[in-house]
Amino acid sequence: MTAADTADLVLRVVVGLTIVAHGYNHIFGPGGVQGTAGWFASMGLKPGIMHAWASGLIELVAGMGLAVGLFTPFSAGAIIGIMVVAGMTAHRKNGFFIFKPGQGYEYVLMIAVVCLAIATFGPGRASVDHSLTIDDNLDGWLGGLIALVLSVVGSAGLLVTFWRPEPPRPATMATQDVQAKQDAQ
Repeated sequence: MTAADTADLVLRVVVGLTIVAHGYNHIFGPGGVQGTAGWFASMGLKPGIMHAWASGLIELVAGMGLAVGLFTPFSAGAIIGIMVVAGMTAHRKNGFFIFKPGQGYEYVLMIAVVCLAIATFGPGRASVDHSLTIDDNLDGWLGGLIALVLSVVGSAGLLVTFWRPEPPRPATMATQDVQAKQDAQ
């Protein structure tokens, strides 16, 4: 096994199992799937219960697929799609840094880029794809393209079809008075 194979293995396992943990938490965490459903619905992903189950199950399956290197570009693409949706619905409005209130998009961007790199570089020799001798057919530019197309089509389709965020509320008179005083200073 080469150094590149070892690096692929470490990246796949760490990112894959991190995503598995997220999926597990969405379904079985402290609030359970109902808590996740409420959170998703509050961000405009309705019906929340459908999105909670879909997100949790996709993270469990794609995370495990990435960790073991099974259909790697498809697993990576599914994770990238989840990260794009999370970035658009929950994190984008909070800026870049994860430590900002509401958490910025830094984390989801890093996970998405690492998954795209894994799909492009291929899963390495310590993978199910290599054992099935399909890794040479699914890595390189083709692997990256598969992951990218799957993630763009999946996330765009979901956002266009199901994302209905609440419109911004109009400012109250009290808020307008405070803003006018600040503008005057």
